[in-house]
Amino acid sequence: MDRFSGRPLTFLITGFGWLLLSSLVGLAILIGLVHGTSLPSWMRLVHVHAILIGGILQLMIGGLLASLSSDSQSSHAGSNFRPWLFATLNASTVLLLIGFGLGNMKVVGGAGIILIGAVASVAPAAWQYARQHQTQSTGSSWLYRFSLISLLLGLVISVAMAFQFIQPYYAHARLLHLHLILLGFVTMAMIGATHYLLPIVLNAELYSLKLARLVMVVLPSGFAILIGGFITSSLHLELAIGGILILSIGLYSYNLLRTWISSGHSGNAASDHLLIATFFLVLMMIMGVLIGSNSLPQRPLLPFGSLQLAAYTHMALIGFILQTVFGVL
Repeated sequence: MDRFSGRPLTFLITGFGWLLLSSLVGLAILIGLVHGTSLPSWMRLVHVHAILIGGILQLMIGGLLASLSSDSQSSHAGSNFRPWLFATLNASTVLLLIGFGLGNMKVVGGAGIILIGAVASVAPAAWQYARQHQTQSTGSSWLYRFSLISLLLGLVISVAMAFQFIQPYYAHARLLHLHLILLGFVTMAMIGATHYLLPIVLNAELYSLKLARLVMVVLPSGFAILIGGFITSSLHLELAIGGILILSIGLYSYNLLRTWISSGHSGNAASDHLLIATFFLVLMMIMGVLIGSNSLPQRPLLPFGSLQLAAYTHMALIGFILQTVFGVL
């Protein structure tokens, strides 16, 4: 059993299992909404966290362990924590969802602490893996480290929220938690992986290494300033940095598109998934700025309600994140 639970493939299969279960919960929420029978609000929390922690995080850890297993220098170091990591990750996910279902935030906070321990156990191997790949000309190893730090910070903030340590600043903390996990961790890590893998899939050189390095510097720097905007409640700063992030993502997308065109390759399933995910990433960034503009005193350019917000989040999860996962795997 230990050998089975320690395999990277087990993380990947279990991650997809969590995605399937959470999609069924989402379908139940949608059916209830259509028929005018609202389900308990905690089901949405269960739906979202089952996707992100049980599904996406576990898939990303599985991908990391698969990469470590293919590296002779890292495979031995990674084999010791795999069964424990698998059990802890899934146990903390179940405990977290139970806490949401019971409305007991102490249980949620305890599950968050266990989850932080699980992530911290794999962090040294992830950091070393990024260091071993510093020779990548695109500089994506820096982006991997940035995403790891963002994940840990996002989890720490979530625990502080659960135990009400920062209750007077709950709205700020919630924004920080969401953006550190979704943008700082998931998006940055997937951008780094796509920059590295797409040229390999297409058997071609990246169109512009200078453009890639520029994006790798501007994206995390802009995100760090965006976090400062959230902390200081400076909406205009947030929107300005959002515009810079859109420009950076546009340059990133242009670089990938030119790489595909210049390769002369008709494409395959992996490259198609990665390019489609990039398209949805551009839309996601633009819509994120438009959502922020709804807080301006002037009439917003594109008013957003609860249904539009749900469409935005699902476009990010399905259009960008899942497409990238399929392309990488």
